[in-house]
Amino acid sequence: MADSKLKANLKLLALVAFWYAGNTMYNIYNKRAAAMIHAHWFVAAAQLVVGIVWSMTCWITGFRKTPNLSSADLISCVPIGLCACVAHGGSVLAMGVGAVSFAQIVKACEPVFAAVLGVVMPPRDIKPPLAYAMLFIIVGGVALACVKDGATSIDINMTAFLWASLANLAAALKGKVGKDVTGALKKDSSKNMDAANVYAVMNILSFLWTCPAVVVAELPTLREEWEHSVSIHGAGPLIFNITMSGFFFYIYNEFAFAFTSQVGAVTSSVLNTAKRVIIIVVSAIMFNEGMGRNKMIGSGIAIAGTFLYSMASKKSAPKAKKA
Repeated sequence: MADSKLKANLKLLALVAFWYAGNTMYNIYNKRAAAMIHAHWFVAAAQLVVGIVWSMTCWITGFRKTPNLSSADLISCVPIGLCACVAHGGSVLAMGVGAVSFAQIVKACEPVFAAVLGVVMPPRDIKPPLAYAMLFIIVGGVALACVKDGATSIDINMTAFLWASLANLAAALKGKVGKDVTGALKKDSSKNMDAANVYAVMNILSFLWTCPAVVVAELPTLREEWEHSVSIHGAGPLIFNITMSGFFFYIYNEFAFAFTSQVGAVTSSVLNTAKRVIIIVVSAIMFNEGMGRNKMIGSGIAIAGTFLYSMASKKSAPKAKKA
């Protein structure tokens, strides 16, 4: 009994370690790739291709069971794939046009979007009043982080802010519309949809949705952008950074899915909050991103607010008294 518990704990520890390491490395390689070529939807699509190659290899070799989905199952997953596409693409573009640390600070606002959707979209998910109070702390922290030291007004990279906010909205929608669908698929053992395969299928659908964005936004200038980037950085470094960012993007998400499927929501929220702190610190060091007093305090407040929101959300909302 003791040995089995120890093995289970060691497995969870390994999942967290690979989750954190993969997420950190993804942000580093993603920023490098996005800085090399101004075709960020293309970078996002290429990253997803790396994940598709990995999952296809696992299925073909028999390392994992191949999903057994009907056309109705796939159709039900299409909206989730769209949300995943926008969430991923928005994040790549936000970090491509702005600082990684700033994008991560704005992404700490995701609970705000999730809370609003929970109120306005059926089925309604009403949180306890304390949870909603924490949203003001999150927004206040982000606002403070956007005020430069010694200034009296907010100064932000609006393009990065809008893309990161769009990613937040898409991620919140993905959680809202996908919870019941993916939950039902996991429960049906005949579908072969464990946590890893759920993510693999969503990754493929996300890629299919990303392709039109590449065509519309970047295809006319993509060859020119590629040749310009190769002339400056070389084809090898460009391909390497895109490939590695795609590899670590897939790996960290797969480990995160595996971990969250085995622990409670509170534990996942705590570790997800800690992960964001690590990324902000590492990116600030790696890319020499300024971390002034307001940015450090504001990001700390926003991340603490996210953590407190997660904790408060787990408490039962007061039930209406019967007449």
